[in-house]
Amino acid sequence: LAADTAPPDDIAAEAELIPPGALSCLIYTSGTSGLPRGVMLPHRAILSNCRGAYDLLRPLLRPDDVYLSFLPLSHSFEHTVGQFFLPSLGIEIVYGRGMEHLAADLQAVRPTIMAVVPRILEIIRARTLLQVGRAPNWKQALFHRAIAAGLRRVDGVQTLADRLALPILDRLVLRQIRARFGGRFRAAMSGGARLDPEVGRFFQALGLVIMQGYGQTEAGPVISANSPSSFDVGCVGKPLVGVDLRIADDGEILVRGDLVMDGYWNQPAATADTIRQGWLHTGDIGQVDAAGRLTITDRKKDIIVLSGGENVSPARLEALLMQEPEIEQAVVFGDGEAGLSALLVPAEGQDSRTVTAGVARLNARLSTTERIRRHSLVPPFTIENGLLTPSQKIRRAHVLRTHRGALDPA
Repeated sequence: LAADTAPPDDIAAEAELIPPGALSCLIYTSGTSGLPRGVMLPHRAILSNCRGAYDLLRPLLRPDDVYLSFLPLSHSFEHTVGQFFLPSLGIEIVYGRGMEHLAADLQAVRPTIMAVVPRILEIIRARTLLQVGRAPNWKQALFHRAIAAGLRRVDGVQTLADRLALPILDRLVLRQIRARFGGRFRAAMSGGARLDPEVGRFFQALGLVIMQGYGQTEAGPVISANSPSSFDVGCVGKPLVGVDLRIADDGEILVRGDLVMDGYWNQPAATADTIRQGWLHTGDIGQVDAAGRLTITDRKKDIIVLSGGENVSPARLEALLMQEPEIEQAVVFGDGEAGLSALLVPAEGQDSRTVTAGVARLNARLSTTERIRRHSLVPPFTIENGLLTPSQKIRRAHVLRTHRGALDPA
């Protein structure tokens, strides 16, 4: 409004005066691979995301839902979901005290739904598996039987024995794990990074709805997501309503629609390189199946090319490494080298011997090209030391600059 114009009393009328293309906010990227960039998101981008999310999540949401917002509001995923989308539906939002208080906040708030980053699910799963590994054999057997029965339910191949046993197993085992979320938790919307399918399936086996989405700050941020009724955590679903998506010849994902940013703040060259002929070049590699569902392979610039010409996805291998209960964090490298190396942060109570055993276990399941030939233990990646973003994403470039000297590539 002009300075000499009195604002209308009616908020709806005031909102009508704001054009959809007006700048709504300036959100900075997480800076995982370089300096953060200011993303100019217009009102239309956020509204487009909210409309698409409502169309997708309408069957899931309930009027009495309670949403725990614990990710930083400076993170575009939480910014749109926890600050605009869910409040617009009248759903109760409780703002947490931060990542370090999450366990206590879950018990105090007892949320029904949350937006999470994969790292949170990975940590809960890894700690659960470690605790199970220390339990008596009969408890371990009961746990694995419960998870197996839960997975058969997810896959639609339940046996009669499963149907009879699962209610008992749920009461004895699965419910106890769900209690870590407060006891009322139903569904998680995972975004911000790739969710490993095995991690997603673990929580589905517990009886939770796990939806994986894909997006980036430059796109409002959600581009695609699984529906609540989908059990396929290996993909990131179909594009939201109003999103045009295609795969370039080199495999890069291109996106067009109202959700796309106006550009980077004071960076016209970077804007011109990212948005070409109306298409946002995401920098991610992916493919679309016959059903129109998108699968993400890796970041285009993160793909490792070994000296023999083989292309390797570090994100996939890092996710597999962090599935091993002995390993808390991982960064894989080896571009231009004969084989792969890894910088590993051991889980609590683990040492070089146990981490090496975890790497060997994984290597036995990998192809020769993907095997980790050498690894080194390094201190934890944290927000404080600049190696982790506030949304728990590892800053690969920073990690390699800081720790690569600890282990020369093979």
